[in-house]
Amino acid sequence: MTAYLKHAYIRSKKLLRLVASLDCQLCGSGHFVQAAHTNWGGGKGRGIKADDNLVAALCMTCHYEIDQGSKWTKRERQQAWWIAHRKTVEHLVETGKWPIDVPLPNEREWERLIDSCQTLSQV
Repeated sequence: MTAYLKHAYIRSKKLLRLVASLDCQLCGSGHFVQAAHTNWGGGKGRGIKADDNLVAALCMTCHYEIDQGSKWTKRERQQAWWIAHRKTVEHLVETGKWPIDVPLPNEREWERLIDSCQTLSQV
């Protein structure tokens, strides 16, 4: 019998509020910005949000386009979210606002995703 470790979810209302206080990291809008969780990984499951450190500051329009829109392919939606996520985290870290009790996202995952974004932008 194989034992599976249960995912230890990262939750932080403080981080979610900080993210929602930023401008949209895709289009720059300052209106109706939300902390948008990833839909790809990070402990996401049926009816369960991904970890709170896997969020991006997105306005309602960009959030909708990434989650349910038809303008972009799935790959483009994933890349748009990851770019906004990276910018969100970098902004909070550089300004010293990232909560000390919330772990930063896994850097190896970032490197893999950033590489895939750069590869697609060169196509």
